Amino acid sequence: MSHPLLEAVAPVALAIGAKVVERSELVAGDIELRWGEDLVGGLRLSVALHGALDRLIANVERELGGQLGELSREDKQRAVRILDERGAFTLRKSVEDVADALRVSRFTVYNYLNAVGPDA
Repeated sequence: MSHPLLEAVAPVALAIGAKVVERSELVAGDIELRWGEDLVGGLRLSVALHGALDRLIANVERELGGQLGELSREDKQRAVRILDERGAFTLRKSVEDVADALRVSRFTVYNYLNAVGPDA
């Protein structure tokens, strides 16, 4: 990556499962990145959901400052709330996978979800 804008957006691309591409690699559907009037590159979003939950969990772990399984009960509840807000539980088998990451039972994850329900 040669342009500073492309280097600056690289961590964002990684977090959302996208790829930064140079101007010469742009294809239809890429999000153009401009520096003033100049087209310098783009972001190519992944249409595959493979790894989406892992990326969501990794982002929450970075935000909360530790592995989900090592967090306090309060922070585990907070992690479930954040994951729910970001749509993690719309993915197949996500409750089981989140429970494994938290080192709790599926029942506990469902309890956390009920605690942060629509009225919370």
